[in-house]
Amino acid sequence: MSNLEIRPIRRLDAEFSVPGDKSISHRGIMLGGLAAGTTRLRGFLPGEDCLSTLHALQALGCRVDRVAPDEVLIEGRGAKLLAPAEPIDCGNSGTTMRLLSGVVAGFPFTTRLFGDASLTRRPMGRIAEPLRQFGAEILCEGSGDRPPLTIRGTQLRAIDFTSKVASAQVKSCILLAALQASGKTTFREPILSRDHTERLLPAFGASFRTEKQTLILHGPQRLEGTELDVPGDFSSAAFWMVLAAGLPGARLTLRRVGLNPTRTALISALLRMGAGLVEMVEQPSPEPMGTISVQGGSPLKPTTVSGKEIPNLIDEIPILAVAAALAKGTTEIRDAAELRHKESDRLAVVTKNLRLFGVPVEERPDGLLIEGGCSLIGAEVESHGDHRIAMSAAILGLLAKGRTLVKDTACIETSYPGFAKQIGLLQEAGR
Repeated sequence: MSNLEIRPIRRLDAEFSVPGDKSISHRGIMLGGLAAGTTRLRGFLPGEDCLSTLHALQALGCRVDRVAPDEVLIEGRGAKLLAPAEPIDCGNSGTTMRLLSGVVAGFPFTTRLFGDASLTRRPMGRIAEPLRQFGAEILCEGSGDRPPLTIRGTQLRAIDFTSKVASAQVKSCILLAALQASGKTTFREPILSRDHTERLLPAFGASFRTEKQTLILHGPQRLEGTELDVPGDFSSAAFWMVLAAGLPGARLTLRRVGLNPTRTALISALLRMGAGLVEMVEQPSPEPMGTISVQGGSPLKPTTVSGKEIPNLIDEIPILAVAAALAKGTTEIRDAAELRHKESDRLAVVTKNLRLFGVPVEERPDGLLIEGGCSLIGAEVESHGDHRIAMSAAILGLLAKGRTLVKDTACIETSYPGFAKQIGLLQEAGR
């Protein structure tokens, strides 16, 4: 079992980039596999989750060349994916399983998708229901519509579907199926979720239209291979943003970060908390990319996060809870029950870990009440196999007094290879 030992830092003056965006890497691979011709992804995230998607497309007959650790060539098969010779292992990646289900639903073969123990606990009914309406046969082998999944694909028929949840994974699964379905597919969601798939589709030659939270796509459509530059992952940058915002005198510049406005609600929350933070978009499309600068100054202030903000910072709530621990006063997080169905029950685990660092927290059914501003004391904490929990605990350790030990940190490789090395560099420079 790998552990990460953390000592506090006194100063931070750094400039660096973060690895490629996980969400865009997943989608670029899948769209490239469905496209005719070659797709080149530069800035691809070589984390375990995205490698699960890469291996899945290889299993479906696509040729993949890793021309560099972060550059991939995909020879797409258009509408001619091949039946996999064996079940496809999605590892720890819910994105792989949910989006890939939409891909294979339109092909005349059977695919079985499975994953690790954490993935097996995650609900899949939210994608099984619309795929069945498209005409595919979906068997959720686990109780409560949980994995493994067996999908018998077919010629899909367009659907009119209203999602009960604002979920980019549900939306993307449906759009990937709609590309192969005959007729007009209409998708609605209660709040606009991340729009990476919508931004990438035109780059591959697809067309659709939007009306507020409604998407309309006529299928089937032919995709063409393309070249994509994947920006740095905003969710990975978030850990360093909170570190710099909470450390007096800190100066931090992060280059080539994805600044998609459906991903950056954390910036708004940190600005409300008084963080000295500036973003600058330098490349507007297909995915906004640019620079984030942070200066640590005045103590952070508490805030409330709820409602429409939640879908656009759902992955950042564990590290937002760290910012709340630094802010003197009560920060409230509401409408975030979705966090109970991630790699861990993140509401329960964040509560447990913050208390170990000496932070008073009240866990609620859909959120947290965090009383910040107390002195942080180093602690020994478990990752619970959740990469965002592990990295958030590491940032707490950099800001706490004494030694912190984060246990079972191999999970970090799913989204941020090189995180431990970056921690080491900052500790060396910040003594």
